[in-house]
Amino acid sequence: MPLDAYPEHILLTPGPTPIHPRAMHAMTRPMLGHMDPEVFALNREIQADLRVMYGAEPEGFTALLAGTGSLGMEAGFANLVEEGDEVLVCANGSFGCRMAEMAARYGARVRLVTAPLGEAIRPEDVAAQLAHGGDIRMVAVVHGETSTGVLNPVPAIAELVRGTGALLTVDAVTTAGMEPFHMADWGVDYAYTGAQKCLSAPPGVAPVAISERALARYAARRTPTPLWYCDFEGLRDYWTRHTYHHTVPVNLHFAFHAALQAALEEGMQARQRRVQQVGEAILSALKPLGFSPYVRRPEDRLPTVLALRLPEGFDDAGVRQALRKREISVTGGLGPTTGVIWRLGLMGEAARPGPYRALMTALEDILGERGLVERFDESLDGVLV
Repeated sequence: MPLDAYPEHILLTPGPTPIHPRAMHAMTRPMLGHMDPEVFALNREIQADLRVMYGAEPEGFTALLAGTGSLGMEAGFANLVEEGDEVLVCANGSFGCRMAEMAARYGARVRLVTAPLGEAIRPEDVAAQLAHGGDIRMVAVVHGETSTGVLNPVPAIAELVRGTGALLTVDAVTTAGMEPFHMADWGVDYAYTGAQKCLSAPPGVAPVAISERALARYAARRTPTPLWYCDFEGLRDYWTRHTYHHTVPVNLHFAFHAALQAALEEGMQARQRRVQQVGEAILSALKPLGFSPYVRRPEDRLPTVLALRLPEGFDDAGVRQALRKREISVTGGLGPTTGVIWRLGLMGEAARPGPYRALMTALEDILGERGLVERFDESLDGVLV
C-alpha cells in the first residue's frame, strides 16, 4: 500500500508513543556513515545526555544498543551473569518474569521474589532472600511493571542490595526519561530503557547505563560474553575507541538525540508533573463510568502506565475495536488481566491532554450508542484541553 493509505492513529498505548516532532524531523537528515567523525561527535553528546537522564556516575559507560528495550534486558544478563551465578529476580508481572527467563537462559540459578499481580514487590521479602544465604551475584527488578501498572520501590530495594556484593539491574523502560531516575545515588549498576517509550523516539535503539562496578564485574568474567552483538567490550570499542564493531542505525541516533534533548530541556520534574496532571484528569473522567485503579495502593501506582480496572460487564474487545475504527489505539491487559484492565500510556508525547480529550469524545459516542452514558462531566472541559 502507498504510505498515505496508512492512517495516523492516536497512540494511547504503553508503547510505542507518538514520535516527538523534533525526532521526526531529525530522521530526515541525509545519511552519514557510522564511522564518520560527525557521528562519533553525535554519539558523545548522546552519552553525556544519557548520564544526565539516568543520573549516572561519570566513571560509568552509556550507549545506545541497536535494538529495543528487550535487547537492553538481554545484554545485561549476557554480560554480567555467568553459568552457575545466583541471580535474585523480583517478578510481579510479565516483564519481571521475562527477566527470570533470560537470566536462566544464560545459565543463572534464579531465585524469585514475587508479589501478586497489581501489588509492588515488598522490600522485606527481598531482605529475607538476601539474608537466606548463598552468593547472590545480581538482583534484578523492573522499576515500572508495564503489564500491571505497578511502580516497584527501587530505592528501598537498592538500599538493601548495597554492600552485599551483588549488582543491581533495573528495567527502567517506563520510568527513565519521564520520571526522575537517580542511578548513582540509588546504587543501580545496570539500567536500560527503550527509545519508543518515555522519550517518544522511534523504536530501534535501547539506551543503557553501566556503572563502574558493573564494568569491573564484566572485566573479571571467567568466560567470554555469549552474546557477541552486545558484548560490552565491543560496544566500548565503537563508542569510546571509535573502532568498528557493527553498523549502528545512524538516523535513529539522530532522532533519539533530538528527542532526548527535548526531554532534558523540559526537565524531569516538569515531565513528572505533566504525567500526574493528565493521569488525575483521566481518572476523574472515567471514574463515574465505573473505571477504577487496578493497583490499590496509591504509592504503588506507576504514573506512566495508568492501569484501570474495567466496569462490570464492560465489552473490552468491542469498545477497543470501535475506538480503533476511529483511529484511537488503547491497550488491554496481558495474560491474566486480559478483559480485566486497560493500560493507558502516559509517556512522552502521549502524556498530553489533547490525545485523551479525543479518547473521551470517542467514548462518549461509542458508549452513548450503547445507552451507557450521555456525556462526561462538564468540569473536565477545563482539564483535558
